[in-house]
Amino acid sequence: MPSQIEVVCPHCSKVNRVPAARMAERPICVSCKQEIFTGEPLESGGEQFARHIDRNDIPVLVDFWAPWCGPCMAMAPAFAQSAQQLEPGVRLLKVNTESNPDLAGRYGIRSIPTMVLFKGGKEAARQSGAMNVPGIVSWARSKAG
Repeated sequence: MPSQIEVVCPHCSKVNRVPAARMAERPICVSCKQEIFTGEPLESGGEQFARHIDRNDIPVLVDFWAPWCGPCMAMAPAFAQSAQQLEPGVRLLKVNTESNPDLAGRYGIRSIPTMVLFKGGKEAARQSGAMNVPGIVSWARSKAG
């Protein structure tokens, strides 16, 4: 494991270098002075999405969803609760496919909800269909390595 881990701030998108040994100690962004880990998924799209996928050294779990999708809305609270268990080892993002059809197209999202786990800027795993908290956490941990 590297001694320094790069993590993108969810508030200002600044890339922070956090000592690996201090990841669980509620690190603060060097730029905006807010907590880097909030225990909540980040609504994302566009350049912010790309920055999180490309610059985070930790895996990024993305929930591709839409507001008209019943299973997506049913899974939303479970995905949010999963952030509390998965951070700081995994960053969670939500992408509204209605607002970001380009991202849905780029990643070949054919059904929603679909979770995609990215590691090192590349897709590492994919899971379609709604899941509960234990299912999301277990799946993400097994794929995040």
